[in-house]
Amino acid sequence: MKRREFIAGLGSAATSPLVWPLAARAQQPMPVIGFLHGGSQAPYAQMVSAFRKGLSETGFDEGRNVAIEYRWADGNYDRLPGLAEELVNRGIAVLFTSGGSVSALAAKDAARNIPLVFVMGSDPVKAGLVSSLSRPGGNATGVTLFTVELEAKRLELLRQLLPSLTVVAALINPSNPNAEDVTSYLQSAARALGLETRLLQAATEAQLDTVLGNLPMANGMLVGNDPFFVSQRAKIIAAAARHSLPAIYQSREFPSAGGLASYGSSLAEMYRMSGTYVGQVLKGAKPSDLPVQQPTKFELVINLKTAKALGLQLPTALLASADEVIE
Repeated sequence: MKRREFIAGLGSAATSPLVWPLAARAQQPMPVIGFLHGGSQAPYAQMVSAFRKGLSETGFDEGRNVAIEYRWADGNYDRLPGLAEELVNRGIAVLFTSGGSVSALAAKDAARNIPLVFVMGSDPVKAGLVSSLSRPGGNATGVTLFTVELEAKRLELLRQLLPSLTVVAALINPSNPNAEDVTSYLQSAARALGLETRLLQAATEAQLDTVLGNLPMANGMLVGNDPFFVSQRAKIIAAAARHSLPAIYQSREFPSAGGLASYGSSLAEMYRMSGTYVGQVLKGAKPSDLPVQQPTKFELVINLKTAKALGLQLPTALLASADEVIE
């Protein structure tokens, strides 16, 4: 074959139906996931890893065939709308949000026609994010922990951990949209158990420092579900230890860091589940057709070392029923 004929042959091959689709696919830009969170990055490292694991289970790996743009509000919820708009303007394919219903609501206002996948503690139907759990409708779906409804159970468990409990200090973030519901559930549960509640409110680090430095007279504490409190868990746990105050929390991240006990669903598992939903959306699934997922298991975690430091003699039956006892 002459040189001129050979070069012409290469040109025709490059534009043939067999070669062109491969070249086109190679030039397609990598899809971008917007990751919006109301908390801070460092305390949620494990949950971010779980989210990536869920993505990987659907065939997406960060840096290989998908990119993730992260935005963290660091507990300053008033920053969320602006951060959500930043992500939308970035040209994202799907918006993932966590860190409470306040993050999901900010994302919904910004996302408009962009698919939205959330992890939140309260009822997404009541929050106006979806039409129903089984058929979300619209552009949003995700995972709900229903943590508000668990506050009564946590209070009951705190009473079992501390039979002499009479007064409970309840730490609540007033900036959280579910603060009113949490307070109502807690007060109703406390009345049923014959307990007195003293509400503590903190939405910023400065307010939290003030509250923890001036804890009211109480012989037990319940920390309400809120991403800000998760990010500040070291400070909260240290204050409870200083005041010799038995406390119960929302998730295992607290007793793992030295808190007394927690009751709730696994946050890491919820993030993994949401990661699989984001992957399905990237593959073409519509959020309106993906039912809102709910936890099927709730775990009781007790830190026995902390219990001993507080001088507590925990009931054998309660220890036996715990999903994990940290020694």
